[in-house]
Amino acid sequence: MDAATRRIASAGAAALSLSEIARDAGVSKALILYHFVDKETLLARLIEHLANGLVVREHEALVPYEKEHNPLAVDALWAWLERELDRGDIRVLLELHSYRGAAVQSAARVAAGRRHAAARDTVERLFRILELRPRIEPSLLGTVLVAFIDGLAIATGLSLGSEGAAAAPRVAFDVFWLAMLSLAE
Repeated sequence: MDAATRRIASAGAAALSLSEIARDAGVSKALILYHFVDKETLLARLIEHLANGLVVREHEALVPYEKEHNPLAVDALWAWLERELDRGDIRVLLELHSYRGAAVQSAARVAAGRRHAAARDTVERLFRILELRPRIEPSLLGTVLVAFIDGLAIATGLSLGSEGAAAAPRVAFDVFWLAMLSLAE
């Protein structure tokens, strides 16, 4: 899975070959085919793997702050997102979302649903930690959060190595959450 993720991050899903993955992973192509049958099955399972990890790590980011009011929860959410942006898994998920195979598209839809549910949960939990009540439905705010994160992942992927690129995601994150929290009662 890691070898496939690295390959997709560097060259895209369309250019991915099982032979390259096998070489990068230090296994035979036959072993990959034994476990995944074909490239499409591998990509569908990769989507599940990446989305599951992303959702679990997102949930864990706020766990230490759930017992009491703590504004540092916003910083914990940033720390989680910064690590995710560095990992590049979100960019790989977005790349795979446009892959045409039926199994990949099905896995992408399921993953998108899980990500939206996790984002809704994150919004609800963060508002609760901050002792605020959203004036807008948390599921809508969750959808906005996923769109923001995806946009940030794309932007950071495009700006790798650019001058001043390191500070831009944090500034965008802070402005985004100031706007989101202004939607509280």
